[in-house]
Amino acid sequence: MRVVVQRCRSASVTVAGEVTGAIEEGLMLLVGFTQEDTERDIRWMADKLAGLRIFEDQDGKMNLSVTDIGGAVLSVSQFTLYGDCRKGRRPNFMSAARPEQAEPLYNQFNELLRARGLHVETGRFGAMMDVELINWGPVTLIIDSMDG
Repeated sequence: MRVVVQRCRSASVTVAGEVTGAIEEGLMLLVGFTQEDTERDIRWMADKLAGLRIFEDQDGKMNLSVTDIGGAVLSVSQFTLYGDCRKGRRPNFMSAARPEQAEPLYNQFNELLRARGLHVETGRFGAMMDVELINWGPVTLIIDSMDG
């Protein structure tokens, strides 16, 4: 499992002209899965993200999590995170999980974030989406799961 995490002031996702998810301060997540990912990966990632201290405290140090600041999460499925560009000029997506495997993992991941007290908005799995955000900092991290 791979997640691109962006600390944001605001973010939204639109599908066919309809806003399907929007947040103010919090985390914008691009979420991808491999064929080997399991429930263990999504549990580890949900714990990591809920407690990840990338928001500044009163002293300007990154000491606060999205939970600490009362922020929200915008989670967007992104199979292209596993595009292999080492050979040729077209990405190879063979290691990305197939939709029938990835969609249940994605839905369960979002529920695990909600179970940790986070407000989670989403895009629409498998749809062509327009994503907008104001990256705060900018702060962008790439996190791979323990097993992935």
